[in-house]
Amino acid sequence: MSLKSLLKAELVLAKQDIVSKKRVLESIADVASNRLHCNNEAVYDALLGREKLGSTGIGNGIAIPHCRLESANHTAIVVMSLQTPIDFDSIDKRAVDLIFALIVPPNECDQHLATLAQIAELAQSPEALDKLRTAQTSEDLFNIFDSLI
Repeated sequence: MSLKSLLKAELVLAKQDIVSKKRVLESIADVASNRLHCNNEAVYDALLGREKLGSTGIGNGIAIPHCRLESANHTAIVVMSLQTPIDFDSIDKRAVDLIFALIVPPNECDQHLATLAQIAELAQSPEALDKLRTAQTSEDLFNIFDSLI
C-alpha cells in the first residue's frame, strides 16, 4: 500500500504544541481513532505497547510509532510536526519533531512493513526533512509530504 493512498488531510497536523512522548501518542490515538472508527484508548494502548518493546525514534529527529490493531478496519497514517522537539528515546539521542504514525489491521502485515520502509527511506533525506520542517500549517505539511512521496 503506497503512502500516497494512505495520506488523508485530516490526519496531518503541523506545529503541534505537545511536550511529551505520552502526549504525542495520545494525540495520535485521538485523531486516528476517529478515522479508523475504533476506541482511542485501544489505539493508545497499542502504540504504547509497541513503544515499550523499544523506542520508535529512528534518529534525525524522526519517530515512527506504529502498531497492529485488531479493531482497525483499514490502515491509517498520522503525520505530525511539533513546535518544539521532544525526547523520544531515539537511537541517536536526538529530540524528535517529525512523527509518522502507522496503525494497521493485523491482516496487513506485509503492507505494514513496506510502508514503514517507505517512511524510513524518506527519513534518510535531509532535504525532504528540511522541507517538512518548514511547514507552518497542516495544509502546508500535507502538501509538502504529498509532493515527497
